[in-house]
Amino acid sequence: MVTLPVSSFIAGQRRNKDPMENIHLGPDWADLLLESLADGVFTLDHSGRFTSWNRSMERISGYSAGEALGKSCIMLGFNSCMGRRCPSSVIECDIFRHGAVDGRECMLRHKDGHDVPVLKSARLIRDAKGGILGVVETVTDLSELYEERKKAESAILRLGEMSRLDSIVGKSHDMQLVFAAVRAAALSDATVLIQGESGTGKELIARAIHHTGSRSSGPMVTVNCSALSEFLLESELFGHVKGAYTGALKDRAGRFEEGEGGTVFLDEIGELPPYIQVKLLRVLQEREVERVGDSKKRKIDIRVIAATNRNLMDQVRAGYFREDLYYRLKVFPIALPPLRKRKEDLPLLADHFIEKLNRKTGKTIRGLTEHALRVMMDHPFPGNVRELENAVEHAFVLCSSGLIDVPDLPVELRTPHGLPDHQPHAGKDGATGIDRSPLSRESLVHLLEQSGWNKAEAARRRGISRTAIWKYMKKFEIPLDGL
Repeated sequence: MVTLPVSSFIAGQRRNKDPMENIHLGPDWADLLLESLADGVFTLDHSGRFTSWNRSMERISGYSAGEALGKSCIMLGFNSCMGRRCPSSVIECDIFRHGAVDGRECMLRHKDGHDVPVLKSARLIRDAKGGILGVVETVTDLSELYEERKKAESAILRLGEMSRLDSIVGKSHDMQLVFAAVRAAALSDATVLIQGESGTGKELIARAIHHTGSRSSGPMVTVNCSALSEFLLESELFGHVKGAYTGALKDRAGRFEEGEGGTVFLDEIGELPPYIQVKLLRVLQEREVERVGDSKKRKIDIRVIAATNRNLMDQVRAGYFREDLYYRLKVFPIALPPLRKRKEDLPLLADHFIEKLNRKTGKTIRGLTEHALRVMMDHPFPGNVRELENAVEHAFVLCSSGLIDVPDLPVELRTPHGLPDHQPHAGKDGATGIDRSPLSRESLVHLLEQSGWNKAEAARRRGISRTAIWKYMKKFEIPLDGL
């Protein structure tokens, strides 16, 4: 076996460099230089056996020079040489065909069996006649970098957990308070009253409380209190016995009994008729129900969560809702903010719905254009998160590229005050005083300057849609914020 000290490579390289031809560096100096390097350095002969091994390689690999010299490079078990696993034979090693490896991240198998992340580079060394002398390789230990990466990834995961709870998304301060309230509510069986405008996600909050609480293994029964008449709602909630009324052909358990061991979610609780309010109060106080047409009281083990988009205190003052029931319901109140008061959550929500629809439709839409996002941020979203989700779904139908743009959005988002995109003009061309001549870049800039760079105002003056103004600005490469 031919051994190739590291110093011989360096000395040989120095002799080939004209600017250094008068400087003579001895082998001892070269070896000391390599021993001082933090990077691991080793050399291989033409058969792939170690011929030199510096101290940093001992630290990185766990093998001493005495254990390594003369052994095959397969001992290090690199998991990626030239883009593939370390071959079992030096004949298959691509370094001898390609001549170099530059900065490849891979794993080195330590003497004790664990993997060490490293950055590997290698060079094939030839003699003056082109014959292969061997290989010089350097190995940089990336263990500390990998630890920092793990910490960063962990922080990102924690941030994701902070912005999501079950199916609820939000990073705003208001939503962080909601998340904290949900976690607190899940730790008890207290009755919860969720208040918020339509479309804010009250049912999602109820489900999050149920799924993160001790009753998650039990059923969650949902009842919409505004969907049924008083008579049908009574039977639906409390059940009935055979013969209780015409058509009651057999005994039937109500939704409260069906929720045994779990949660009953009463949506639109503000719509409850007065008589049902009285019966519900007994359920909350005594945890028992009485089926329609029956005198037998049945004990139940349930947790009640109610939701409303009404101001129940106003309902109490107006005499439409029982005050004692109101206070029984709001043992633990949670108020959901409307989307217009947490606009910083809108991009996060939009990405959530895009990801959800990508999975559902098989599309690969990456997100919103800057213009589309700005239009969304300007919209008040009276329908809240539900309206946003519907808007994204509408855009999915029209979007034919990788990004949702303004023309893909619903008309009520694209035009001020929800007006249609194209309004009929009174009279013939010129009768309204509106300029119908083709728009040039100069005339559009002049129009925008006259309108204070308000695109909606420019659209009104021109008699076209705001979307058309956007398109012209994009066509003429006019910045959105002005020249």
